[in-house]
Amino acid sequence: MAESLRRMVNNGNFTSLQDKLEKWLDDYHINTNDQNVARACELVELNARVQGQLFTLLNLVASEGGLYGGVNTLKNRLLPWLSSGFAASAASVSADTSLAVLAEAAEKDRQITEIQSHYEQQLDNMEKDLVETKDDAAALKAELDETRDELDDTRRKSTGTMMATEDEIIRLKEELRLTRDESASLRTRVDMIGDYERQVRVLRDEIAILRGERAVLENGLPEPLPPLPPPRPGSPTHAKLTDSVRRSRLIGRYNDLFSIDRVEALTTLRRYIPDDEEMVQRIVFVGVQEAFHAAKMAFRAMRLRVRKNLAITHIGPETLEEAVLDYIVRNTDLFDVNGAVQDTIRAMNVNPKISFPAEIDFNLLHPFIREVCRCGWGMCALEPPLDISPATDAELYNELKYRRSYDSEFTAPLVAYHVWPALMEYDRVVVKGEAVTKRGASLFSPRRSRSRSPSPRLRSPSPSRNNTNILRIEQSPRRATSPRPMSPSRSRSPSPTRSGSAMSVSSRPSSRSSPRPYSAASSYVSY
Repeated sequence: MAESLRRMVNNGNFTSLQDKLEKWLDDYHINTNDQNVARACELVELNARVQGQLFTLLNLVASEGGLYGGVNTLKNRLLPWLSSGFAASAASVSADTSLAVLAEAAEKDRQITEIQSHYEQQLDNMEKDLVETKDDAAALKAELDETRDELDDTRRKSTGTMMATEDEIIRLKEELRLTRDESASLRTRVDMIGDYERQVRVLRDEIAILRGERAVLENGLPEPLPPLPPPRPGSPTHAKLTDSVRRSRLIGRYNDLFSIDRVEALTTLRRYIPDDEEMVQRIVFVGVQEAFHAAKMAFRAMRLRVRKNLAITHIGPETLEEAVLDYIVRNTDLFDVNGAVQDTIRAMNVNPKISFPAEIDFNLLHPFIREVCRCGWGMCALEPPLDISPATDAELYNELKYRRSYDSEFTAPLVAYHVWPALMEYDRVVVKGEAVTKRGASLFSPRRSRSRSPSPRLRSPSPSRNNTNILRIEQSPRRATSPRPMSPSRSRSPSPTRSGSAMSVSSRPSSRSSPRPYSAASSYVSY
């Protein structure tokens, strides 16, 4: 019995019957009358087959109960149902069973109705949203078209304005060029007028002298010469006229060297010395010191040459020094800046405080040193001149001259090393420098070796020093009997007490032929 019931459940006859009923319901209005009758017959046959299986199960169940098993149930339920022609009566079905079936069917219908209404409502909402979205898209498209038209109109107007602006800029540039040319021509005329006035004054003085001599010769008697006209105050020279302008321009250039050129030089050096920031700062500072010294030496040499040449033919109300300075200011192109740069690089190569990798030399800083030399040369031609302040390691920090760098110890009283020199006018600070202060700053920094060039202790002494030693031997007879040979390991700057007499006899060598006997920032050079 149980096996037969299991086979019937597995066959799914009731499920197949329900599926066919649902399919018939879906296709009822589509099918023809014959097709609907055929579907009904098919369902009746399937139902009869299912009922046959159920009666077989009923027979098996009743046979398992014996002769009288299930008699009461069959009398009360099956026989009345069969007598009424397979119609379910109220007496044959219990009230609980019929109500439960009706409630379940009503609940299913209600759920189906709710789902259908919800679906239709969602569909209506989606259609409304779609319509609104289409309207928004159309509005945006219209706005986009309007904006595109405005953009095209603005572009056309800006193109016309730009063309007019370019034409105006070209016209203004042309006017500026013409104005500059006119200003240059007027400046040249002013200079020529000043020269003519001086020549006229000189000629008038000579005419007055000649007239007096002629009067003496005509009268034959010694008569006193007419007094010369009092010297008229001459017009200021070109150097004096442009001194304030050149001063402000050079001070601005000095600030630009610190803020722009120095930073570029530091960036270049850090590529080759990446792990020693102090050495990079020292190299730049020593380069500035040596460049200013080379510029001052070149200015001094040029001033001596110009004074020697002008002293022979100089006449005029201005002094010889004024004429010399005016000539130098007008002929700045005579400054041998390349020679000054080479002097600076040679001095940096022998400086014991800085070093450089073996495969690179200080020519890497040639552009920076060149600009510093030009600035130093221009500052030497001012009246009064500008100069950088002397600087030594481990000196007492001066707030008037320097400002501390960001990595300094702000409570340290001594300067470890300098970053940028201060610009001075005699004792007055014009532009502050920058220094690094640290506790325990030492006056003597260790020599940093450089493999590409020998140590300064191994260099042979210069000829000027040999001459100095010879002069010392000749002047001191006590030492002539046992002269002390000059050791190459001695410092390159002779002692002031011992070299005083020697330096007074022999002239100091040129800065290009031998190293300088003292540091670039040891003292001011007055001009």
